[in-house]
Amino acid sequence: MAEQYQHTITFRRMPLAELASADRDLVDRAIKASQRAYAPYSRFLVGAALRLSDGAVTEGNNQENASFPAGICAERTALHHALAMNPAAVVVAIAVAVPQVAGDAPVSPCGICRQALLEQEARQGSPMRVLLAASSGAVIEVSRAADLLPLHFDASFLPK
Repeated sequence: MAEQYQHTITFRRMPLAELASADRDLVDRAIKASQRAYAPYSRFLVGAALRLSDGAVTEGNNQENASFPAGICAERTALHHALAMNPAAVVVAIAVAVPQVAGDAPVSPCGICRQALLEQEARQGSPMRVLLAASSGAVIEVSRAADLLPLHFDASFLPK
């Protein structure tokens, strides 16, 4: 007999001005990081900034390659840099910005980045807040990265 399930996430949408000052700074740093992106092929400039539990902030941006799959997204650039420098780092929050996309709807991370953020949450054993900034100044706040990837793949599926 078929069973029906429902997955619900809760997120907040607010003006940038309503964020705590540390979160506004994180969004601002993501916007500035997007301006340094290397995206000569897509011209799609993405910036990310993440805050660690010790207060340190790491930025990243997308880095393209003529062989598109060889590039890397802003979220993973920031995440992998932070973890390369401190493998025990705990990411408290990440802000993602794509300022050149006009409108009130922020751009959400791609599937590969969602997987990387989800795995970092599992690795550190605590949630990571995700702030998605729209060019209009609206921000969507998701309380944990796992909410961005329902029915996710994780280490529990791998052979022991």
